[in-house]
Amino acid sequence: MTVTAVVFDIGNVLIEWKPERFYDAKIGEARRREMFAAIDLHGINDEVDRGGNFRELIYAAAETYPDWRDEVRMWHDNWIDMASPAIPRSVRILRKLREGGVPVFALSNFGIQTFEMAEKVYPFLCEFDRRYISGHMAVIKPDAEIYALLESDCGHAPQGLLFADDRIDNINAAAKRGWQTHHFDTPEGWAARLVAEGLLTEEQAQ
Repeated sequence: MTVTAVVFDIGNVLIEWKPERFYDAKIGEARRREMFAAIDLHGINDEVDRGGNFRELIYAAAETYPDWRDEVRMWHDNWIDMASPAIPRSVRILRKLREGGVPVFALSNFGIQTFEMAEKVYPFLCEFDRRYISGHMAVIKPDAEIYALLESDCGHAPQGLLFADDRIDNINAAAKRGWQTHHFDTPEGWAARLVAEGLLTEEQAQ
């Protein structure tokens, strides 16, 4: 089926999301590995992405693990340093699609407070036709409910949606619903897919 709308994940598609890289630079890889083995920071972040209060959840975890208090608080206090930088070619692609009249949506696991922070640093996050942010929806990918909520609101058939995400579990969940998918690895690969679909020219995809 012809693609009628393009759906972007945000983390590692439009903005790099590399907490491990941040901590390696701050405390060293060995200590970071020890901390991540002791504390499920990504699991705690999932609760933020489901709509939990960012500061309360992270600071509570810091008190639960006093030996790591300062390091855990960095997840909150230095969050924007983990969610950086933007991926310039992906941002250009987003804008070129919109210039060409292609509806473009965001579907992303993001907390309410973290998304507010990101919007201030990355203005392109305000440029989507519609945004489906997990914190506001109280459900995260790859739960089927979040895809169903987008389908019921966006005005496009699932088969007409082309979804780019860096996580294969999220991609597989969308594919089960009939969405067209692209497992994002590099912006170059995403650009090539959009050209192949006839949504962008080679020049526009640069």
